[in-house]
Amino acid sequence: MKKFAYFGLALALAASTWSVTALADEDKTITVGASPTPHAEILEQAKPLLEEQGWELEIEIFDDYVIPNQVVDSGEIDANYFQHVQYLNDFNEQHGTHLVNAGGIHYEPFGIYPGTKSSLDELAEGDEIAVPNDTTNEARALLLLEANGVIKLKEDAGLTATVKDIEENPLNVEILELEAAQVPRVRDEVAVVVLNGNYALDAGLSVMKDSIAYESSDSETAKTYVNVIAVLEGNEESEKTQALVNVLKSDEIKNYINETYNGAVVPFEESDEAAEAGTEAAEEATEAVTE
Repeated sequence: MKKFAYFGLALALAASTWSVTALADEDKTITVGASPTPHAEILEQAKPLLEEQGWELEIEIFDDYVIPNQVVDSGEIDANYFQHVQYLNDFNEQHGTHLVNAGGIHYEPFGIYPGTKSSLDELAEGDEIAVPNDTTNEARALLLLEANGVIKLKEDAGLTATVKDIEENPLNVEILELEAAQVPRVRDEVAVVVLNGNYALDAGLSVMKDSIAYESSDSETAKTYVNVIAVLEGNEESEKTQALVNVLKSDEIKNYINETYNGAVVPFEESDEAAEAGTEAAEEATEAVTE
């Protein structure tokens, strides 16, 4: 009987050892949700770098701005990489999620692109301009239109601007508010469109070559709208999160971004002051929206 008891104990220990090993192996997998361009492309470049450190990177691609936050908040995946700080804070406020910024990776200059008109000088009375309709990106689009003299916003509108904040509209242009992914699809129907960097890339557009105008790298919006790795609150200092962020901020990834996207995607050079200023600006804008 003792032999059988020892044999059973040995099997139990072996099974326990296997379970611990399996869990350890599973824990070396980092699952990240991402937009197809440029986020998933950048993550693909990070795969071999993480593999050298013993991590397996799994990329799940999403074509919307809602589900990737929901599945991180529920714990189904480890992180996502598709959004900027302002959208992240706004999403938390609206949906009661608990996501945090684990590290800024890049920013994508917003651009104004030709539709039926090839220049802002060609805009005529009543022309339509398509912009993203989500809270944060619409404000960004309107600020860019203001910077180029198309409209004038109320003085205190800032990063929470909506069409209701348009104070002057000399040509009475009509702002067509669409879900961000739909904006590039109406280029043949409107005078100009104002696009997020990733959707411009998806449409085969280069902010440096094809846009009529774009955000300057030292603008408030460029610093505020840095694209980040988002994780569930409490996981920002975990080993896998730090491994992911450190690789994405490495010189290898920065070089890939600079060589691939021709200014449409720009590595975020984070300093404590810049990071703090950008986060504070985003949080203040979110508070203004929810008050």
